[in-house]
Formats: sequence, structure tokens, C-alpha cells
Amino acid sequence: MKHLVSINQLDSSEIIRLLDRAALFENCPNRKLLEGRIVATLFFEPSTRTRLSFETAVNRLGGRVIGFSDAATSSSSKGESLKDTISMVANYADVIVMRHFLEGAALYASELDRTPIVNAGDGANQHPSQTLLDLYSIRKTQGTLFDRTIALVGDLKYGRTVHSLIEGMAHFRPRFIFVSPPELRMPEECKDFCRLHGIPFTETTDFGPEVIQSVDILYMTRVQRERFIDPEEYERVKNVYVLTRSMLEGCRPTMRILHPLPRVGEIAQDVDDTPQAYFVQQAQNGLYVRQSILCEVLNIEIDN
Repeated sequence: MKHLVSINQLDSSEIIRLLDRAALFENCPNRKLLEGRIVATLFFEPSTRTRLSFETAVNRLGGRVIGFSDAATSSSSKGESLKDTISMVANYADVIVMRHFLEGAALYASELDRTPIVNAGDGANQHPSQTLLDLYSIRKTQGTLFDRTIALVGDLKYGRTVHSLIEGMAHFRPRFIFVSPPELRMPEECKDFCRLHGIPFTETTDFGPEVIQSVDILYMTRVQRERFIDPEEYERVKNVYVLTRSMLEGCRPTMRILHPLPRVGEIAQDVDDTPQAYFVQQAQNGLYVRQSILCEVLNIEIDN
């Protein structure tokens, strides 16, 4: 049984296979490959793009969707355990796509081995489908995944997308610049991962021309209010970095701005119509990548 719980379970050839298949879906997204299949989307934590793109992926592939977008409408609000929820839903679905607020929840669900599990985000831990669509977007805009310089900006402490992206890019000789306030710096285990895999990185609190003009990818993140226990700490750091149009002067012509969305105030509206802005297309790429993921966990191959 195949699961997608963490990006680090994929080697470089598996990542490339998933991205190549996604490119086929971009050329032709409507295929009856999931006819007769049911996918359950269990979102114990709010989501817009991830849930809707997974559900659109199922619909465009001819499958059907069941599930919930609010845990308050499920039996978990009555005290049902995650084990029992997964076990029951596995009776009805061929794949379970789940988002949960607890780190490790998707791994735990996969160990029950009732049906394939796709992790749509578990706390501040992993978000592998987002990482794959980020990789797809990087390859599409840069022409390659290899030897890219990437600045990760904002909430690097709680941002599961940046944690996963470091692991996903590890196969392709990246260089990282970590830009964050001291309170939201990259966790030590992520930096240890870079050291172990020979990935060069620098850390800075300064989000200025020296960073913006030296990168191929500028990966912005929002400061995640829902991860903060202390509201005052959130207020201190929420607007620490704001990217504006004027800040893009002198950047590389091929530089692109990515963001896992939603954005709050970290990218000004005047950036949207610049050639560098790619975050809307990035979200669209999520549809094709998630079609590829569903086929992967169900062992469905396509030729063209």
C-alpha cells in the first residue's frame, strides 16, 4: 500500500516521475482514471486551496469525493479517536486525504494500513503535496530544479511548507537564504538536515536588495497566527517583512515569487501584476500535481 506522508520518503527519480506525470495532466486534466473510485477528504484544520484542488483533481479524473471540511461536523467533535475515524472512513473510500493540526497524525493514520493516506498537512510538520507543486513551479519557471538559490522568508519556525521544501530540494543542489525575525528562525533540525546533506545556507534578519537580487526563487510565507500561543508575540512579528513592487528593482529577470497562500500582508497588491509574481499560477499547478499524487498512491499509470 502506498502512502504519501512526507516528502523525504521520495527519492529524486520518484519526484521527477510525479512531476512528469503532472505535466501530462496540465496538458490534459480531464481523464476518467478514477471512475468508480472514492476519495475521502478529511480536513480537521481549515483549508481552501489544498482541499479544493484535491477535490477538483478527483472530479476531473472521474472519481467521487466524500468527507468534511470542518472537524466540528464530524464525530471527532463527540470525542471519537483519530484511529476510529480513519478505520471507519477506510470502509468507504479508496484513498484518504487528510489535514490535521497534530504533527505526526498522517504517519499514525498510515500505520493503520487500512487505505492509502495522503498527508495534506500535519501541524507545523510536513505538507508533501505543497512541496511537490512548489518543485513543479520551480522547474517550470526555471527550466531546471538544479543549482537554484532560494530565499525562504517569514515564518520559518512554524511553516511546514518551508520545512518540506528543504527536504524536497535536497536532491537538486540548492542554496538557501533563511530570512526571518529571531523569534521565527528556521528550526535547528532543519539546519542540521542541510549540514548533513551538504546544502549551503545563510541566515539573516535583513530582507533587502542583497537577498532579493541574488535569488532565483523568492519564497514568501505568512506569519501563522494560529500557531501562536501568545497573541502579543504574533502582533510583534506579523508585518515584519512586506514585499513591495519597488523592492523588485534589480532582481534577476528569471526570478519568481512563490507563496503557499493564503497571504495576509506580506506581499503588497502592487506586486501582483509584475512578471515575477507566480503565486496564482503556483496554486493552479497544485491541481495537476495532486492528480499525479492520487494516481501514484493508487498505482495508476498513464502514457501521455
